[in-house]
Amino acid sequence: MKTKQIKRLAVLTSGGDAPGMNAAIRSVVRMANCYGIETLGFLRGYHGLLENEFVELGPRSVSNTIHRGGTILKTSRCKEFETKEGLKKAAQNLEDNNLHGLIVIGGNGTCRGAYELGKFWKGQILNVPSTIDNDVYGTDATIGYDTAVNTGVAAIDKIRDTADAHERFFLVEVMGRKAGFIGLNVGIAGGAEEIMIPEKKQSIETIHRHLCSGEEKGKKSSIIVISEGDEAGGALEIAKKLKSLNGCEYKVVVLGHTQRGGSPTAHDRILATELGAFAVEQFLKGKSGVSAGKRAGKLVLTPLKLAWSKKKSLNPFLLKLLPILST
Repeated sequence: MKTKQIKRLAVLTSGGDAPGMNAAIRSVVRMANCYGIETLGFLRGYHGLLENEFVELGPRSVSNTIHRGGTILKTSRCKEFETKEGLKKAAQNLEDNNLHGLIVIGGNGTCRGAYELGKFWKGQILNVPSTIDNDVYGTDATIGYDTAVNTGVAAIDKIRDTADAHERFFLVEVMGRKAGFIGLNVGIAGGAEEIMIPEKKQSIETIHRHLCSGEEKGKKSSIIVISEGDEAGGALEIAKKLKSLNGCEYKVVVLGHTQRGGSPTAHDRILATELGAFAVEQFLKGKSGVSAGKRAGKLVLTPLKLAWSKKKSLNPFLLKLLPILST
């Protein structure tokens, strides 16, 4: 396929930070440089795009960043960008800077923002999915997800030592917004007795009966993993409800933003490198309005609208195994 002439492109990171964002930026910049394309980075996501705040990026700008968490371009959420006026202003700034393409690195909201921007700007737009929530459709895993899961499992391994020593029940709340990917995988890998996620409806009474059954079988301690978006509420609220049923004390640990920080795993570094370079290659092929991804080992593209609007399913086999493994 004949490649398209692109001289300048921009990259930004938006929404919640995720380990591996810097590896993606690095890959975009160095791949673009390989093809003689100038790259600039907008600061603080869509906010920087609206304020026209950017830095020129070259191979040396991204040295020693592949192992770093967070994002060297910083990130934020921008309400103004959600308005028609904001989108028009962003499009004009892209035009004024003589840009031919924009690569956005972020999650569901970032992807939707890119889709809306495409209605006002004629340049090429691609998304590189990066969020610990793993809720972007069209890719098996998003950048940062693997690191977040490993952070959660490491925490549960430590908590289980204390739970076993004191013969206690622990409720561990993990992030994930309204998706249970982190909760399910952290729970399975950490050997949790119960997992409460938005996609799996179960009552407090059911959890209570399961814990009582475990005690009758000789279990003196248990770990319950709770996704922050579970309909039953957060870990503190669920602990109070369980205590009202059996009078037992439940220790609560909220992992929170510890799951967003830290050095990305090798898996996230490699995925970010692949997707960043792949996005640049797709620009040269004239692609736009799509999100890069990796499915069944192959690099693929998904229309932006599907990437943010279509529901991504959990692994049904893991859901099936949960009650079996927790007996």
